[in-house]
Amino acid sequence: MNLFFRSKPKIPSSTTIIVDGVPVSVIVRVNARARSYRLSLPHSKGPVLTLPPHGKWAEAEAFLQRQHNWLAARLGRAPEAASFADGGVLPLRGVEHRIVGTGKVRGRVELANDSGETVLLVPGDVAHQARRLKDWLKAEAHADLVVRTGFHAERLGVTVKAIKMRSQASRWGSCSSTGTINYNWRLVMAPPFVLDYVAAHEVAHLVEMNHSAAFWATVKRTLPEMEKGRAWLKAHGRQLMAHGG
Repeated sequence: MNLFFRSKPKIPSSTTIIVDGVPVSVIVRVNARARSYRLSLPHSKGPVLTLPPHGKWAEAEAFLQRQHNWLAARLGRAPEAASFADGGVLPLRGVEHRIVGTGKVRGRVELANDSGETVLLVPGDVAHQARRLKDWLKAEAHADLVVRTGFHAERLGVTVKAIKMRSQASRWGSCSSTGTINYNWRLVMAPPFVLDYVAAHEVAHLVEMNHSAAFWATVKRTLPEMEKGRAWLKAHGRQLMAHGG
């Protein structure tokens, strides 16, 4: 037996770090596209530690410890999960709407105006209102993204085979080499120029399957004002992710 041989430590699905005396659970993921270790706080459920394919767990743990102060600062201002309950407020295409339960058994979600305030009228039993509203938002997101995706696909001369809505915890979109684009339905809550930016971004991947200079030039070719949407997501993306669970 070779006494000097040691098996490679197994990478766990989660780990714990002590922040201000409180244990914080950290989700651990290996991402085939990652080139370095990365710590993120994509939503209110907790931080995520990402490793590149050939990452070593000992190095990942050391990296996590070095990010202690960064994590402590951000955990203190992590956004709270927003509720879709009656009386709550959520943005739709960048404009805040108050949620009003109608109490009606049947019907669909409708937009209305109540004494100058924009509202979303949601039918159904209280226990099912959140689901109905979420389903309606997904449908609205799909309709908007079909239009903007088609626009950018035509400008760039590519074909999109399918558009699907997803509930990713940390991504706004993804594109496969086969022409399928997945979008986060929460984009319908952002201002339209933000949704347009993500559509242009994902369609551009059908030209350049990377994030090279050529890729960003492609995004800018179809959407010259791309930086506006990109900057908005950097500033407000985490708060938007807190909506809808």
